[in-house]
Amino acid sequence: MSRPLRKVLVANRGEIAVRVIRTCRELGIATVAVHSAADRESAAVRLADERVQIGPAPAKRSYLSIPAIIEAARATGADAIHPGYGFLSEDPDFAEVCEAEGFVFVGAPAAVMARLGDKSTARALMADAGLPLLPGSRDPIDDADAARALAEEIGYPVIIKAVAGGGGRGMRVVRDGDDFGAAWQHTRATAAAVFGDGRLYLERYLESARHVEVQILADTHGTVIHLGLRDCSLQRRHQKLVEESPAPGLSSELAERIGAAAVRGCEAAGYVGAGTVEFLLAPDGQFYFMEVNCRLQVEHPVTEMVTGVDLVAEQLRVAAGEPLRLGTDIRPDGVAIECRINAEDPEREFAPAPGTLADCVLPAGPFVRVDTHIAAGYAVPPHYDSLLAKVIVWAPDRTAAIARMRRALAETTITGTGVATTTDFLHDILDHPRFRAATHDTALIGTHTAPATAAAR
Repeated sequence: MSRPLRKVLVANRGEIAVRVIRTCRELGIATVAVHSAADRESAAVRLADERVQIGPAPAKRSYLSIPAIIEAARATGADAIHPGYGFLSEDPDFAEVCEAEGFVFVGAPAAVMARLGDKSTARALMADAGLPLLPGSRDPIDDADAARALAEEIGYPVIIKAVAGGGGRGMRVVRDGDDFGAAWQHTRATAAAVFGDGRLYLERYLESARHVEVQILADTHGTVIHLGLRDCSLQRRHQKLVEESPAPGLSSELAERIGAAAVRGCEAAGYVGAGTVEFLLAPDGQFYFMEVNCRLQVEHPVTEMVTGVDLVAEQLRVAAGEPLRLGTDIRPDGVAIECRINAEDPEREFAPAPGTLADCVLPAGPFVRVDTHIAAGYAVPPHYDSLLAKVIVWAPDRTAAIARMRRALAETTITGTGVATTTDFLHDILDHPRFRAATHDTALIGTHTAPATAAAR
């Protein structure tokens, strides 16, 4: 039975909070922005119908404070909570508390999130659904000697992963048995400190692979569909920098097999809402399940640009209990590329570079979209993720999309005392011969240096 949403509290900040608020406004849904003391003058706070300060700047005392968020929802009369991405978006305890307190959680059910958030359980579930896995451990391994023996059996290099890991954290590549013991202990300690869960598993590491993912939508009536593939192979230390849709260089038959596998896995999990199934694609065309992200992805705009589907609107409709109105025959039109502009300095190993923006000129023009929360005078806080803006372009083909993105990045100026961004580096990497030929993989940025400078263009 459907339950129309009247007021949505957005439990996040930055560009994703702005993104959700805008769609809510278009749908006639009132919004509440919760914010830390550092974000009291933010764009999301200005755009929302109501605003509640929930704590000081540190995220643990604001955006990660479940009691403060629930109290804000109760005080403002919100009937739903949208978690965005990051922070509490994949925390099953938060989803469970929302449900228990009578709020609609705009995301996967708590039980589903718990199953898929545990990487070991998710691997077992997907294996049972027939999705291919890289050789490795199906269950967590407690003993370092047993893990070393398995590594010797499947062959180096291997990657050690935290069962509770995510966002590129809690993993370590080991290329030699002599390094295994120290790497195992380091990863366990990191996992316990960061995620509160030191359990680990092991799988073979593909040196040359592409990272492809499938956008899923599922309703409460048992319908699961996919909206095509994205390529997210341009990464640095497992953090995505450039994404595109559709994934280039794949035959329609291979893309359809990957999409069908993602749907099959989500059906087996009882998935509801918007989610992403991630795969590694080997040079021989074999693909392997990685994980399911039970939330909206940072890179969701590229899917929106090639399908014309507002994924946030679909999330809200599903959360309200409505059946999906989309068919299973959605096909991408053209090519979309997204670049993440971060407040990081590529000349200093991408060190965070916060500060106050003196100048902020963002690109525009035909088929250019910018998702951001910044403007001149904005003080980039040191407390949160370094993402400043996402520049997304669309074109009829990939060559034109790359040209349009390079033009858009060349128009971008973000400066300020102490501030550095990845803009020039992104402009440079888009001109790399392997990216242009769509033969790039997840190792490309690790071997690429010498970011371009504006003066060199």
